[in-house]
Amino acid sequence: MALPLLRIPGIPLAKQHQSFPSNTRRKATTAQAELETAVARTGGTGYQSPSVDVPTHKVIVHDRQRGIVHEFVVPEDQYILHTAEAQNITLPFACRHGCCTSCAVRIKNGKIRQPEALGISAELRDKGYALLCVGFPTSDVEVETQDEDEVYWLQFGRYFARGPVERDDYALELAMADE
Repeated sequence: MALPLLRIPGIPLAKQHQSFPSNTRRKATTAQAELETAVARTGGTGYQSPSVDVPTHKVIVHDRQRGIVHEFVVPEDQYILHTAEAQNITLPFACRHGCCTSCAVRIKNGKIRQPEALGISAELRDKGYALLCVGFPTSDVEVETQDEDEVYWLQFGRYFARGPVERDDYALELAMADE
């Protein structure tokens, strides 16, 4: 059943029901545009900041799991993980929303602003932990990736008096079957 058409006073009916082609694209929001800004791979030369007014910082990531050191430049208004990916640098991550500990790092030098980092407590932030997926560099920074289970234990271990929680593959399999 079709709903009745409402008339808007002062606007001809033909203009009110103008249809747009399905391939019409909406204008990107500022936040979306920031995340989609391409950043050239750097070695210190040829890098162009997306905005003249935005300071950039050198980020050094010691990837302990892979035994690799990544060095790249990140604008102060962009997430470290997103900028690394734009430069074809692979870093550990999972949720991309600051809710887990997959991209957790320990800050060796420098500072990272991370107002959306829900996956680590204020206590761990004070001890120098950060999440790359929601971290903005505020200075040149050097970090070291962490074992996700280690950070999870630091975050929640005190709540489990008998030690780390054992993984129950059978229970996990049952839970996955329900979905």
